[in-house]
Amino acid sequence: MKKLLVALVALLIAASPAFAEEAKELNVFSWSEYIPQEVVNGFTKETGIKVVLSTYESNEAMYAKLKLLGAKGYDLVVPSGYFVEVMAQDNLLAKLDKSKIKGLGNLDPASLNQPFDKGNALTIPYMWGTVGILYNTTMVEEPVTSWGILWDEKYAGQIWMYDSVRDSIGITLKYLGYDLNTRSEAEIAEARDLLIAQKPLRKGFGTDNMRASMINGKAAMAVIYSGDAFVCMDENEDLAYAVPEEGSNVWFDNVVIPKSAKNIEAAHAFINFLNDGAIAARNTEYIYYSTPNQAAMDRLDEYFTGSETYNPPKEVLDRCTVFHDLGDFVSVYNEAWNAIKMK
Repeated sequence: MKKLLVALVALLIAASPAFAEEAKELNVFSWSEYIPQEVVNGFTKETGIKVVLSTYESNEAMYAKLKLLGAKGYDLVVPSGYFVEVMAQDNLLAKLDKSKIKGLGNLDPASLNQPFDKGNALTIPYMWGTVGILYNTTMVEEPVTSWGILWDEKYAGQIWMYDSVRDSIGITLKYLGYDLNTRSEAEIAEARDLLIAQKPLRKGFGTDNMRASMINGKAAMAVIYSGDAFVCMDENEDLAYAVPEEGSNVWFDNVVIPKSAKNIEAAHAFINFLNDGAIAARNTEYIYYSTPNQAAMDRLDEYFTGSETYNPPKEVLDRCTVFHDLGDFVSVYNEAWNAIKMK
């Protein structure tokens, strides 16, 4: 009788409005301004699932919060490639149930089976892009073909660097002819010293704030993500973007489900919604970052598909590399970064 009573209480709780409301909620942790509100509203209208959207400004900030919370509190997160490796090694991610995922055929095969998640057991690609130099053609007259221009003294005080250890040290390593995933302490030290020497030339280290500066003609150039560059170029026709000949980083932002997610069904439903070609097209038209969704690409106009910033040619991508998780060696990068920022 006691067991029957417990079972009945459990059924009543599950059927209660509070429980039903919880089951109809999805907690998403993503980059700021990365998912249009109209897309979120469309998902809620279609499914009845309320989306609670929280944002972060860097992979490091996202990871620190998830690590602190034990990945609890969120049902979907959007980390960049190498952070998928970090999170997987910390056992923070759940395997996707491919039987519940639709629209996989819409995705460009080139965006799948990346080194950070072979077989895509944990990730679905959401957006991708490159790291390059956005420059003002009224201030920079010579062709931007090398990272070396970032150390040209005639642009003193007019150069923005990206406020990210892997991005800024990575492009410096490429300029020096090294692998941006190097585990050589000597090569890291050389990149560190070059970035320290660059200080008198820098306007500063920035992220989102660089966009307004470049749009308003307040700086000559900025190391920036291609999607942000495309936004700026849309606002100021004097701006152009280049991926230097030494090579750069090609990155993929991915949708993942934390291991402690409570709303697994809703998470898979949202992934399916994002995989829809029309929805993916709306997302990319909103944030200007490149979509891996081929069905979305078929819906975009020439303004997007014809842009080498948005849709870089093969010869550009062939000289780009994804970041890898560095394991414990990341401490060497962090130590170098601290020295750069303190000078």
